[in-house]
Amino acid sequence: MASFVKSVTFDCSDALVLAAFWAEALGSNVDEDSTADRAWVEPPGWGGPNLWFHKVPEGKSAKNRQHFDLRAMGPVKAEVDRLVALGASVIGDSDDGDLVVMADPEGNEFCVET
Repeated sequence: MASFVKSVTFDCSDALVLAAFWAEALGSNVDEDSTADRAWVEPPGWGGPNLWFHKVPEGKSAKNRQHFDLRAMGPVKAEVDRLVALGASVIGDSDDGDLVVMADPEGNEFCVET
């Protein structure tokens, strides 16, 4: 029997802060039992793995080996602006603006595309 992805785990310095960013970014909520040491976000609507956030003492030290690719439901620029207002930063983008590389508040890379 095959396995399935139950959750995607983020090591972080403050689980509540990072969970709040991703919950807002994805249109979900932080679970009410979450703390600064451990927090989780259930996927909104369509399903998918839970996001789990676990406090660790060390900071991020290298580029992610895996990342999320988010599909903007409207113009990419509008979604990028929304995510920046939530605490993300822009790392780079394609010449045509159809793909933007970003980082969440703790530096974890992700992409936003059409």
